[in-house]
Amino acid sequence: MSSTITDPEVLAFIDRTNAFYPPDAVKLSIADQRSHYDRMCRDFRRPRPAGLAVEGGGLQGAGRLIPIRRYWPTEPGQSRVVYFHGGGFVVGGLESHDDVCAEIADTCGLEVVAVDYRLCPEHPHPAAYDDALAAVDHLADRPLIVAGDSAGGNLAAAVSLVRQNKISGQVLIYPGLGGEAKHLPSYSDRAEAPLLSTQDVRYYGRIRAAGRNVSEDPTFAPLRAKSFRGLPPCFISAAEHDPLRDDGDDYVAQLSKAGVPAELLIEPELPHGHLRARSMSTRAAEAFARVCKAITDFDTRGLSLGG
Repeated sequence: MSSTITDPEVLAFIDRTNAFYPPDAVKLSIADQRSHYDRMCRDFRRPRPAGLAVEGGGLQGAGRLIPIRRYWPTEPGQSRVVYFHGGGFVVGGLESHDDVCAEIADTCGLEVVAVDYRLCPEHPHPAAYDDALAAVDHLADRPLIVAGDSAGGNLAAAVSLVRQNKISGQVLIYPGLGGEAKHLPSYSDRAEAPLLSTQDVRYYGRIRAAGRNVSEDPTFAPLRAKSFRGLPPCFISAAEHDPLRDDGDDYVAQLSKAGVPAELLIEPELPHGHLRARSMSTRAAEAFARVCKAITDFDTRGLSLGG
C-alpha cells in the first residue's frame, strides 16, 4: 500500500474538510469542536432523495428518551437498518449524518433508523453503548441490520457481541474497534494520516474512558471480546489512509476464525471520513455503493434464512 494519496478528487476533499478546522483542532473546547464539525457537515450535506418519508421521534431505553430519526422509501423492504453516526463519541448527531441515512434508505429500499446516542465528555462510556443497545432491543421486532461509521461502527460491533440473535448483519465503515492495544501496524504506518491521526484516536479514547479502566471491556473495544462465535455476518469498509484501517482487518480475521462470514474491503487512496466525499470523489462514491450493496445483501440473506 502506498503511503501517499495522489487522486486529485480525494485531495480536494481533504482540503475542503481541513478548511473548516484550525491546526490542532482537538485542543479546542468541546463546544468549538462541535461547532466546526457541524459547519463542515452542513457544507457537505446533500439533499434528501425525492419521495423519502422522514420522521423524528424517540424511544424509551437506558433510563431516558433516546432521540431517533426514521427514513422510509416508498415501498420499504422487510429489514430495518439501525445506524450509529461517527464523530469520536464527541461530535455528531442526527443532522451530521442525515443525508447518509437518507441515501442508504433510498438506495437499499429499507427503513433506516438513526440513533442520537449520548456524547462525551458529558456522558462517558458506557452511555453511548447503553443507548445503542436499548435502540436495538426496541427496534428488533423485524430483521435488523446494524451499521455505522467510525465511532458508530464501534457501537454496531459492540451491540452485535451481545445481541447476535437479534441482528442479521453488521456493516461497519472505517470502524474504531480498539486495535491500538494490539499494536496493529496501521497505528504507526498511518499515524499522521489526513483527517484522523493516531493522536486523535488516543484523544477521543481518553475522553470516552474518562479515567476508567476499560482494558478488558469489549463494549468499549470489541476486539477485546473473549469469543466471536455466533456473531452476525459482517462487512467492513476500511480506508487505506487511516490509523483505524487494521481494526477492520483484525476483526474480520477474528470472525472468520470463529466461523462467522465476514468480508473486508480496504478502499485505496481514501482517508477516514470519506462518506462525505461521495459527491466529489469517484472512489468514495464507489465505496458507498459497496456499503449499500452489503446492506442489501444482508437483507436478502436474512430473509432467506427466516430472519
